[in-house]
Amino acid sequence: MIGTLTHWMEVALWIVLGAMAVDFLIGLIKSLTGGKISIEPILGYLKDIVGYVLPLLVLAAISALDSTGWIVLTGYYVGAFAVVVKYLMSIKEKL
Repeated sequence: MIGTLTHWMEVALWIVLGAMAVDFLIGLIKSLTGGKISIEPILGYLKDIVGYVLPLLVLAAISALDSTGWIVLTGYYVGAFAVVVKYLMSIKEKL
């Protein structure tokens, strides 16, 4: 990678991955107690990693190319915040 993750970028990424993991575990518990087990949630989370986490990593990689030093970082944090809010809303719906 060209750029590296700063400490706060790494924290934001861990929060995103943690929200995804909590949502996955709640969905897994709901499906096990409901008696219907499906492979679709796993494929959905793999798709979400490619759709949400990979773009964050691309932004982290190109952050070194940003001459202002804040435009790409702002996009990174806004994107991470949006993903966390999406998963918090999903967790709320499942509970």
